[in-house]
Amino acid sequence: MIRFLRDWGPALLWAGLIVFLSSQTTLPVSLHGGRDKLAHFGAYAVLGFLLAHGQHRAGIALLWAIALGWLFGAFDEMYQGFVPGRTPAFADWVADALGVLAGVTSYHLGRRWWSGRRTERRRRPFHSMDENSGTA
Repeated sequence: MIRFLRDWGPALLWAGLIVFLSSQTTLPVSLHGGRDKLAHFGAYAVLGFLLAHGQHRAGIALLWAIALGWLFGAFDEMYQGFVPGRTPAFADWVADALGVLAGVTSYHLGRRWWSGRRTERRRRPFHSMDENSGTA
């Protein structure tokens, strides 16, 4: 159970925050003029990043993280249809889906970059002299 919470807990907490915000009839900020799509994209990019973390730690296929994010976004949009003052929108789901893709991609690119840096440091022999100046 502890491993599950370590792997998936951050994504579950973030998903809970998304559901909480979706349950509000009004939000404390104005999201008109396309800003709502940017908010959807950003919230779901974070979710995608956290789902990719869970997916990587659990050792399951990458497509599961993407599918979970997309399904959660679809259910969240449908849920908003039952909240007074809120309406589901396909364009919001598209922003959610693109955010999930961006988050998953950034997680895995970041891991590749970070592991490459760590591997490079291990392979590089220690030199007491500065390679560019030839001085100690």
